[in-house]
Amino acid sequence: MKIGIVGGGSIGLLFSFYLSSLHKITLYTRTPSQAERINETGVNLVRGDLSECRKIQAVPFSAWRGTDDIVIIAVKQYQLPSILAVLKKQPLDSMCLLFLQNGMGHLKLLQDIKARAIFVGTVEHGAVRDAPNKVTHNGAGVTKCAVFKGEGKLLAELSSEAPPEFSLKVERDYYSLLVQKLVVNAVINPLTAAFRVTNGTLLENPFYYQILCRVFDETAEVLELERKEEYFSNVISICHNTQKNRSSMLKDIETGQPTEIEAILGYVLEVAEKKQKAAPLIRNYYTLIKGEEIQGEGLRSG
Repeated sequence: MKIGIVGGGSIGLLFSFYLSSLHKITLYTRTPSQAERINETGVNLVRGDLSECRKIQAVPFSAWRGTDDIVIIAVKQYQLPSILAVLKKQPLDSMCLLFLQNGMGHLKLLQDIKARAIFVGTVEHGAVRDAPNKVTHNGAGVTKCAVFKGEGKLLAELSSEAPPEFSLKVERDYYSLLVQKLVVNAVINPLTAAFRVTNGTLLENPFYYQILCRVFDETAEVLELERKEEYFSNVISICHNTQKNRSSMLKDIETGQPTEIEAILGYVLEVAEKKQKAAPLIRNYYTLIKGEEIQGEGLRSG
């Protein structure tokens, strides 16, 4: 299968490395310099004490022409509008697209895309990009995907042909799949970014844990979650299993980059407003992270 992967960040590099063992991969990068480096040296993956390099074809995304069987969009949610503007310039009738963004704010952007099929997914792996061609895989997990629009034949094929150490699981209901990840992101990401702590610290510090519980309760109330205990257990399990990890939102704040707060807490606040539900804690942490983003803009411009 010919697979295009858009985005040369940690997730794009991770997918490029693992899927290249069974498929023809083209990695589409934001900059020509990153594509040149990958073409020269390959993609290097570090996992524990092991390090392995694989040759990957890379080109700037501006050169994308829609010749792939499936395109995996592995960029941050706030980068999607510019990506979609390029995608829509090519006929997408025979194209299958898989979107791997946090939150649920991107769903409204996918409604008017006339592709053969659109899939959405969540990534439970931990990964850090150490260099333009190097990624550290520091937390093995699973990628869960579901059909958003169209038929799912190619998604099932991709799942069945995924390498065993990098499994892709097909779920029936895209909404339930994304809500489960949204709840995790809504609780863990803003709090770790606000307190500048690893995921596990939210459990270890009794005062942070109290806040975690209250933010979860508010999120569950807004989203009207059934089986609330299962969602809470999932949040706690992920905090425990990734206890040494620094969330993507924390890393964005630390490096002065934009975050995905709009797609996560921004989406929850939209739902709260539609349902006329109060969400004071969620609004507080949404506002706090937006303020941190402004501080980050000052760092970048300085």
